[in-house]
Amino acid sequence: MENQKGNKVWFITGSSRGFGRVWADAALKRGDKVAATARNVDSIADLKEKYGESVLTLALDVTRPEQVKAAVEQAHAHFGRLDIVLNNAGYSLVGTIEEAGADDIRALYETNIIGPVSVIQAALPLLRKQGGGHILGTSSNLGHVTLPVIGYYCSSKWAFEAIHESLAAEVKAFGIKVTIIEPGAYATEFGSQGSLKFATGQDIYADFKAGFFDSLKTMERGDPEATPEALFKIVDAENPPLRFFLGSHCLPWVRNAYAERLATWDAWTNVSNSAQGISK
Repeated sequence: MENQKGNKVWFITGSSRGFGRVWADAALKRGDKVAATARNVDSIADLKEKYGESVLTLALDVTRPEQVKAAVEQAHAHFGRLDIVLNNAGYSLVGTIEEAGADDIRALYETNIIGPVSVIQAALPLLRKQGGGHILGTSSNLGHVTLPVIGYYCSSKWAFEAIHESLAAEVKAFGIKVTIIEPGAYATEFGSQGSLKFATGQDIYADFKAGFFDSLKTMERGDPEATPEALFKIVDAENPPLRFFLGSHCLPWVRNAYAERLATWDAWTNVSNSAQGISK
């Protein structure tokens, strides 16, 4: 099942703002069809007004598995197929490891990990039946490296990466492709007060967090509107990559992080090897 440029059907979660909104709009502009979803369907109603029958707007909270299943099946039935299933919904939890409560962490994982898994599990039987498809997941360069204060968000993306890497091996025989999109810092609403959730703070971390947020103010952010053409090259490729960095800052940062890890493992290799014992 191959559909060329301008003839693809997308299912996108988190279409109301950020990358989800930019990519849904760009896909529709190039002539694709899109099932756009958001928790509040009114937030994407203008897509329907602008693109008519090319777009299906659906209310979807990814933390509700039955609603996920119904939305995926409705989109598939409406358009007759789904070529691209893009898991984009997610948010960041702000708080140190000590500050964040169990309920905060569970809620983050429900949206950032369990929600995308629900979408994947709902889509796979349909993609197998139609003979293939492409599952994309919006991760982050923080799926490889970490920052303090948003450590739980980073951890959710590390898990997201592992799940999609395993998935890619499991569904390859069915003609289903998997790509993890890993953006760096971009000027989207992702870092806005409306998109972040905050753990209850402790005074002992106040100065540390203030310094952290000051450092973010000087971080160069990419233009979200510059990303669609790169994304289209991925979805139009005959052999798309499993992982794809979005932006110019990701690879140098991750390359340095892995160099440090390898150096540490190498430095301790004698101790590591001594723990092997003798196989019997």
